[in-house]
Amino acid sequence: MAKLKSKSMPGLDAAEWSTLKDEELLKLKICDLGLKIEGSELESRIQSFHAELETRGFRFKPKVYLGDEWFSPEGMVAIAVPFYLAHPRLIALEKKLMFEVEGDDPEYFKKLIRHEAGHCFDHAYRFSPRKRWRELFGPPNQEYAPETYRPRPHSKSFVRHLDNWYAQAHPDEDFAETFAVWLTSSGFPVEDAAQLAQEGQDGALGRIIPLWKAEYAHWPVALSKLEYVDELVKSVRNKEPGGEGGYLPFSASRMKTTLEHYYNKKRKERAEEYPDFYDPDLKRIFDGAPELSKREHGAAVFMKRHRKIIVESVSHWSGERKYTVHKLIDKVTTRCEKLELKTGKSETQTSLEVAAYLATLVTNYLFTGKFKRTV
Repeated sequence: MAKLKSKSMPGLDAAEWSTLKDEELLKLKICDLGLKIEGSELESRIQSFHAELETRGFRFKPKVYLGDEWFSPEGMVAIAVPFYLAHPRLIALEKKLMFEVEGDDPEYFKKLIRHEAGHCFDHAYRFSPRKRWRELFGPPNQEYAPETYRPRPHSKSFVRHLDNWYAQAHPDEDFAETFAVWLTSSGFPVEDAAQLAQEGQDGALGRIIPLWKAEYAHWPVALSKLEYVDELVKSVRNKEPGGEGGYLPFSASRMKTTLEHYYNKKRKERAEEYPDFYDPDLKRIFDGAPELSKREHGAAVFMKRHRKIIVESVSHWSGERKYTVHKLIDKVTTRCEKLELKTGKSETQTSLEVAAYLATLVTNYLFTGKFKRTV
């Protein structure tokens, strides 16, 4: 297909841009891609989400639209999902540039949209100004820094839903996460299904506890939050939701930025500034003799060859984004090259030590704000 020269091409359809090379696709404006939820894989996922809310007895039905990222606009009963989820070609581009796709997996999509539904629930009925809400979750006007909070991994005061103990990021996130757990686990144990069917749901509900109550039975603070959410749900089941109207912010249909600008900005925001590494740490890992062949034993060569598996391991165990881990590995590789380090152990042992070292760096930073410099 011929190159598309113009950056602004209203009316362009997916058949025209989905076969473009990355460098050509990146020149297009997001608003010109003609993206829609209807007809995409998102359509059935969102229908399933709305059906879940209806089954739970809700009257509020958040409007789901394509935005620049996952979020729920302040004061609105709406949820934005990233525009790239609307087309496989854009999903592939996101994965290539960011190394992962947030919400591509159907199960994780459910977790994310249930979380955003928690924000919507608060927007629809304005619970956060209430005294009890603030007593349980904290002041909603607290400083919001979800990328730099320091979680307490063993705390039983917060539910666990999204990665990295996200309920601890802010009172609003605590409420949204609590709602998501309530929504996910409001069913009953499978072994009690026969009893529910035999006695009729109303007769059995009083004697069979929901899954969330059983799961958090020994977490008194988290349980009290779940019970409060349960009370709120019951109190508004027959009430119409509120919420503001107006333009949906950061809607893909109005985003005049190019894909190239979008990803340049996104990658810059994700790339954390890690400090330099202590050379002794790297020298202990890569302790090969200087006279060894660079081609066969070079530490930088090793890092490049094993980058993928190291990224997967560190990201999995630390919970850090793959893009951030990739940038961290870039720094390690550059430093290894400058120091002319060589591998002196087996590839398996070296891989384990490198992964453990990097996971220690990012995990310690997450919990304390400081990097642990020794292995």
